[in-house]
Amino acid sequence: MNDWHSWAAVAVFAGTYALIISEKIHRVAAALGGAALMLLIGATDDTSAFYSVDSGIDWNVIFLLMGMMMIVGVLKRTGLFEYLAIWSVKKARARPFRVMVMLIVITATASALLDNVTTVLLVAPVTLLICERLALPAAPFLIAEVFASNIGGIATLVGDPPNIIIGSRAGLTFNDFLVHLAPLAAVLVLVLIALARVLFRAAFVHDADRAAEVMALDEREAIRDPRMLTQGLAVLALVIAGFVLHPVLDLAPSIVALLGAGLLVAISAADTNEVLSEVEWPTLAFFAGLFVMIGGLIDTGVIDHVSNALADAVGDRELGGSMLMLGASGVLSGVVDNIPYVATMAPVTADLVHHLGGDADHVMWWALAAGADLGGNATAIGASANVVVLGIAERARQPISFWQFTRHGLVVTAATIAVSALYLWLRYFAL
Repeated sequence: MNDWHSWAAVAVFAGTYALIISEKIHRVAAALGGAALMLLIGATDDTSAFYSVDSGIDWNVIFLLMGMMMIVGVLKRTGLFEYLAIWSVKKARARPFRVMVMLIVITATASALLDNVTTVLLVAPVTLLICERLALPAAPFLIAEVFASNIGGIATLVGDPPNIIIGSRAGLTFNDFLVHLAPLAAVLVLVLIALARVLFRAAFVHDADRAAEVMALDEREAIRDPRMLTQGLAVLALVIAGFVLHPVLDLAPSIVALLGAGLLVAISAADTNEVLSEVEWPTLAFFAGLFVMIGGLIDTGVIDHVSNALADAVGDRELGGSMLMLGASGVLSGVVDNIPYVATMAPVTADLVHHLGGDADHVMWWALAAGADLGGNATAIGASANVVVLGIAERARQPISFWQFTRHGLVVTAATIAVSALYLWLRYFAL
């Protein structure tokens, strides 16, 4: 890192990150401003920013989000989310903590089958309606769901985008992730529920009158357009099938989402302009700026320098290396989005596994996956799902600040990383 471009890129990234944390200016303005500075100082260029697979904007993420936001926009008009909100509250007997537990379990399970961003796009509108009905603050419930989505996402190959990168690089299958990481995910969901009882205890205020009103509702009356609902659910089922069958169909999730959105807009009576108005354009712009900034760190060799330092520190120590990989990934994925982090670390991890004489399902890969996925919970911009939920909350006029999210996220990340370390030690070294 002797090149001045490297130090300038670090300064731009650190300054932008400080502005996002301080909330002196909007995070979208900060990210786009940081991206512009990266381009101005020559840390990256237009070719890298827009076309590079390694260091450019991840258009698969951008268009996956856009497609799913459009599908959710159509479903929102059918009354489906009101139906689910009333049904969930009645099943939980309108008790706030029971409602949170139900939402955590549903979100974590869905995130194992879908990617975590798709899951929060579907669950967040339901949560906002539940909180409105029960006069509860939405922020604790939304934050808990983000944690659950990132935890549930570690269980399968398709649960979190970093897992897809790891699976592709290491030659790991859907079943490999299921066997090695699904048990850990199940344990961590229980840990999250226990933590949520303490972290969000101030939000569990039972309003008997509001609860009685919801318990008296008939959820079936919430459905406003049965025909559009049938069309929307059919398309959503096809999209989910496309995600799961990705290895067979060889279609990127973004293509599947866009095809589904286009099909639903074409066959339903939904107004195209209204559907497009549901897209969280500021969130997409934030991601674009963030990707360009991180691309500047990649192009100037900063992330490579960090990765190589980690590889040197590991050496031949398999247990120590696994723990270091888990911990370092947890920390770094809280600072930079875990997708470009894993994309950079995957070749380094492959070299380490080869050096240690391991098989494709070596513990080092599981340490990388668990650390990157769980580290995404540490800060408000650590994972894609976090940023999406913050955008949804802001649009609903219930904004979640960087520190409001992060002060809980650091606790959850520390606890889940510690449990993961114990799991890896017991499974791969002690037993």
